[in-house]
Amino acid sequence: MKRLFITLGALFLLAACGNTQPVNIPVKDQTKPSSNEAVAYFAEGCFWHAEIVFQSLVGVRDAVSGYAGGTDKHPDYEKVCTGETGHAETVQVFYDPSKISYSTLVAAFFASMDPTELNRQGPDEGTQYRSIAFYRNAQEKKVIDDEIAKLNASKKYSGKIVTQVLPFNSFYPAESYHQEYIKNHPENPYVEHVSIPDWLRFKQANKTNFNFKS
Repeated sequence: MKRLFITLGALFLLAACGNTQPVNIPVKDQTKPSSNEAVAYFAEGCFWHAEIVFQSLVGVRDAVSGYAGGTDKHPDYEKVCTGETGHAETVQVFYDPSKISYSTLVAAFFASMDPTELNRQGPDEGTQYRSIAFYRNAQEKKVIDDEIAKLNASKKYSGKIVTQVLPFNSFYPAESYHQEYIKNHPENPYVEHVSIPDWLRFKQANKTNFNFKS
């Protein structure tokens, strides 16, 4: 669906009036990992979007685009796009627990996508775009479950939360051209009209909830 949007977008979106104001896209920090660096895994639709969501948070060093949640041990973008591998587009988030907590990452995850959309996010459709919060231990699972309970109690959504909560198994980094894609391809129609606006709305709606990098 993402590729279809890009193809169609090349025909008509580039001709539309858009926001041409420069946007400072967050990229991975070039600093070395801290001695207590931790890792977390989230799937929330297009991994280009997820990359900049997490890389915009203070305490996150890098978010790597990749695939997880399926059974294929040699996934690539073409295979994952078929929906037959079981994998979802996922980000591997490297963070410093002394600067940002796992619970904050989980809160940002749920705040940056619609957890009631089944097997899709926005214009992207298919099981490869389903939302998944992966946990590596019982404590992480409790944090995720508590956040879902909090959202349900808040009545923020009228629909049922369908985000999967799954034990982490394996992560496969995506092809190199997918890494830092938004920073490297700001002119891409999907990036210009979907990825960047979604991220800016997330930042605006949560400017007091999370500590964003300047």
